Amino acid sequence: MYTEVKHPLVQHKLSLVRDKDTGSKLFRELIGEISKFLAYEALREIPVKPVDVETPLETAKCHHVESEIVLVPILRAGIGMLDALTDLVPNARIGFLGMYRDHATSKPVEYYSKLPEAKDDSVAIVIDPMLATGGSSVAAITHIKEQGFKNVILICIVSCPEGIATVESAHPDVPIYTASIDRCLNSHNYILPGLGDAGDRLFGTK
Repeated sequence: MYTEVKHPLVQHKLSLVRDKDTGSKLFRELIGEISKFLAYEALREIPVKPVDVETPLETAKCHHVESEIVLVPILRAGIGMLDALTDLVPNARIGFLGMYRDHATSKPVEYYSKLPEAKDDSVAIVIDPMLATGGSSVAAITHIKEQGFKNVILICIVSCPEGIATVESAHPDVPIYTASIDRCLNSHNYILPGLGDAGDRLFGTK
């Protein structure tokens, strides 16, 4: 299951993110702003529990989030989305997965993993700006599930049909939230029209 968030502000910010002349500072800011919109949608159905809160006037029937949120950025580009999500969920625990795509084989290679302990009510949110071939996302979700997480959500800024199909085939229970489903992958497995290499643009490394 996937959701393409077509809010006008998301689409406006996405147009600026795509622009090749957008510098690293603005690019980072926009990625964070878009990430907040996506997280808002992704957490819409998060379980809550009723609580009583004493206002200055009387007792109010309110709700607290019942599940523990665990944010898992895929290094390195996922780091660009992390601050925005911790702004929304400041009590979230954070895990890290280091993966890169082997340019010769286009297969994901894991080089680092540090995840919090999974609890029965944990919701793991995997964050990565790009969902291209889907290989890294599938490998990350598989690893997270193997660590005991049963409820996993994937948030990405830009995706493509090939990547979505790969994730849905391997993990049909994992919802995907994205700001755009782009046309396709090119011969080098880059998303078209895409926004270039998100990691390089975030950190000014190219």
